Amino acid sequence: MNNNPEFQKRKSIRLKDFDYSKEGLYFITICVHNHECLFGKIENDNLLLNELGKVANNFWIEIPNHFPSVELHEFIIMPNHIHGIIEIVGTQNNEFNPIVGTRHGVSKTANKDEYKHQFSKPIPGSISTIINQYKSSVKRWCNKNGHKYFQWQSRFYDHIIRSDFDYQNISNYIIHNPAKWDEDKYYGK
Repeated sequence: MNNNPEFQKRKSIRLKDFDYSKEGLYFITICVHNHECLFGKIENDNLLLNELGKVANNFWIEIPNHFPSVELHEFIIMPNHIHGIIEIVGTQNNEFNPIVGTRHGVSKTANKDEYKHQFSKPIPGSISTIINQYKSSVKRWCNKNGHKYFQWQSRFYDHIIRSDFDYQNISNYIIHNPAKWDEDKYYGK
């Protein structure tokens, strides 16, 4: 358990009782720790990725190779954050898909619904699992390739896309993000 009172006060930013492993479209934002510009820079409204930015981009593109029920839509690697739309097109979790959990050091098999309302129980194929795997893969690469200083912000932002209008607005926001970099809330950090 974390004894930090600030950590214990934090509320979940996830929608209560929503199954983040179900089919749907999700807008995701992941930030670099302290919003440091470690992925590249914007010059004349054009994104110029450095080595780390290209690695983050390549790992993002590979997400469907590791999660077959995922399709990627618009995304962009910005100097200090990532925006992307992830679609879960088919659940890997049919009516019963056993997952392994631990109970006082003893493994047990359980249906994913048993974990739905428990804290910190990863659900296979959920947005949290996908993003955590992505972040871990990038961080592992950084540790092995001379970028041990690299850190992600501990959480990520998600928004459930519920309409075509919402989808179009978010897609346009992602596409035009480099041109609006100087208006971005993370600009200049």
